[in-house]
Order: sequence, then C-alpha cells, then structure tokens
Amino acid sequence: MEISDMLRHAIDMQASDLHIVAGRPPILRINGDITPVRDADVLTKEDSKRLIYGILNDMQKQRFEEEKELDFSLSVSNLSRFRVNVHFQRGSIASAFRLIPNVIRGLAELKIPPIVESLCDKPRGLILVTGPTGSGKSTTLAAMLDIINSKRPLHIITVEDPIEYLHNHKKAIVEQREVNEDTHSFSNALKYVLRQDPDVIQIGEMRDIETISAALTAAETGHLVLTTLHTNDVVQTIDRVIDVFPPYQQTQVRIQLSSVIQAVMCQQLLPTVDGRGRIVCVELMISTAAISSLIREGKTHQIYSAIETGGNLQMQTRDRALAELYRKGYITKEVALSKANKPEDVQRYIYSLK
Repeated sequence: MEISDMLRHAIDMQASDLHIVAGRPPILRINGDITPVRDADVLTKEDSKRLIYGILNDMQKQRFEEEKELDFSLSVSNLSRFRVNVHFQRGSIASAFRLIPNVIRGLAELKIPPIVESLCDKPRGLILVTGPTGSGKSTTLAAMLDIINSKRPLHIITVEDPIEYLHNHKKAIVEQREVNEDTHSFSNALKYVLRQDPDVIQIGEMRDIETISAALTAAETGHLVLTTLHTNDVVQTIDRVIDVFPPYQQTQVRIQLSSVIQAVMCQQLLPTVDGRGRIVCVELMISTAAISSLIREGKTHQIYSAIETGGNLQMQTRDRALAELYRKGYITKEVALSKANKPEDVQRYIYSLK
C-alpha cells in the first residue's frame, strides 16, 4: 500500500488519524482507539522511510533532516487534506496523519453550547479553546471563524502550523499564513501582524512566552484573538498563561489578562453510548466582572465558584457538562464518572437534573 491508499482506507474507516511506525503495520485511530489496518504487512524501517519521503519535497526533506521534526499539511487529489507530523523514533522515521474534513461543521452540529456563537460577535478580546491533542480544538476554532467570516465584513488573519481548515472569503477577507511556508515562526508573524490591519487574529497555538505576549497585546489593542492551549481545565489555562512569565511580570500579566479575556473553553471528546462515535464535553467560562477580579487578584482557585453561580450566562463546569451529556443520553454514567473532576458532584448534578 502507498500512503494515498492508506489515507483513502482511513477515510473509508472514518478514522481520525493514521500512524506510520516501523515494526508495526499502519495504525488507525477510530473513535479514540488505535487499531492496525487489517491484512496490512508490518512496516520495516526502509518501508517507513520510502513511504514518508515519497510525499516530501526537497525543501521538506532538507528541513526534516536538519531539525529531526517536520509539520506540514498535505492535500490528496479527490480525497481530503491532512495535517502531517514527521519525526524520528529509535533511529527510524515515523509519521502521524490527522484528517482535516473538507467541510467546516457548524457549532450546533458539533454539540458546542449555543452561547459560544455569541462569542463570535465580540469586537475584541481573547478567546481560548483548550484541551488535549485530538480534542477537537481546531474544529471548534474553524466553526467560530466561519461564523465570523459569514456574518461580519472584517479582515481575518490566521497564523497556523500547518494550515488546517481552508476558509474561503465570504463577508470577511481571510488571509491564512503557514509557519515555514509564509513566515518563519509564530512569534515572527505576530511581530508584524498588527501592521497588516487585522480585525480578527487566529493563532494556531500559544506555544511560548513570545506568542502569549503577542496575543495579549493584540487583544489589548482592540483585536479579537482566538487561539488554543494544551490545558485540561479553566483554572489550569488561566494559570498557564500567567506562569509562563517570570515572577516580576506576573502581576502585570494578571491585570492584562483580566482585562482582555472573553472566554475559556476546555474540550474533551468522549465515546458515545452506541460506541460508534465521540461527542465533545465543554467546560465553559465566560468573563464577568467577578471573574476578572479573581484573575487580577490571583484567586483563580475561586473561579469554579463563579462559574457555578453564572449559570444564567450558560457557563458550566466539566462535571455539570458531563451530567448533562448523560441526562441527554449521549454518554454512559460510567464514562461521566470516569472523566469527572469530582465524581460525587456529577452524581449530585445527575440527581438534580432529573
């Protein structure tokens, strides 16, 4: 099998990822679980290198051999687009392919809380979509950006590594810049982005202090900034943004973050009751005067209390979201309890929602 055959098979099997690793047959991730491609041969080191090098151009090969890592997007004619990572492991070449659907799904179809659509109308500020790898962050961001693109005559600039979903110009102008292809780095792109007259800026990921600082500055100067972090809950997200800075800057960063943060969405994908798919669970914090004050004063541990009392704004903790998904019949009670921060709270919510 060639890479194109494997990717076609992955789509037929409704897999989210394809892994090429020497010593194993090609591996698919389907509904969160990994499974070998049926009847496929075990790949040798030579097989892996031949398959992967067969999709790289000369510049990509040179960059990979120099840096030992490579991220890029791949379009396969009449098939789909994929986000690709190539890396070394135990001296052999391996890769991971993430399927990028051609169609941008809406927030309702994704089962994202309806209030999130109203966040797309915000004129400025910072919106963070967080969660572990494979939790659907890019899909949610693409849906939000598509709403903005469809409703508002603005200038949108994205900085991604690599570009995932492709956005056509609708009411907005959408410029998509890819790291290593259109710019040298996130920090370099963000250094100049404010000179490009943007209204909305999407940053693929806030990876370092330079990127986080640039995102905060852009939000503070009147732009709407949407971006991601690899964090698991709201409080951890707020603390991560602050803690990346040296101690002598953290007081100022807390003040800055408290004034620009609009919302934090923490996602995880859970298996559905029928075992045939996954559904997103969203912990959602929307900034209020009380929450801004807690961030500014370094009392982030009290944010969950503010979320609990902010139900009229459709905020929700992970435990309440899990209980709601169980009540609606999307997930089993066992899944709800196993993914909870406090299982006893989920039990209590389930009882109160009956």
